[in-house]
Amino acid sequence: MFKTSKPTQLREGQVDTMIGPQVVIHGDLHFSGGLYIEGRIVGKLVAQEGQPASLTLAENGSIEGEVRAPVVVLNGTLNGDVYSSERVELAAKARVQGNVHYRVVEMTAGSMLTGRLIHAESAAALPAPEAAITALAAMD
Repeated sequence: MFKTSKPTQLREGQVDTMIGPQVVIHGDLHFSGGLYIEGRIVGKLVAQEGQPASLTLAENGSIEGEVRAPVVVLNGTLNGDVYSSERVELAAKARVQGNVHYRVVEMTAGSMLTGRLIHAESAAALPAPEAAITALAAMD
């Protein structure tokens, strides 16, 4: 009668939580499932580890802070870094100021990114900044 198991995947476009256009949130937000943002967030958005999660930022929505989620779809304004373990989509009205860490990325004509695209596997192969500094110091 009632399902007790949690879904292991989200349906494409699934929305569990919506932040409307008149809403402003100051502070960090932890979520799972589909999060759709038309309002403004000032703070980190972090998907719960091990849970299916996607974040969609609508055309008139904005985020000032870091975003960490498996699937990130942007069509609004984001000032902060993006960390995605699965997929990032930058739609035509996306305006991103920050670095985008991705496994798969899709950019539509018209989207703007002021920052770097950093592939997840490439970043993992790079030494940690502390290791690079130690190596340079050892060479002196």
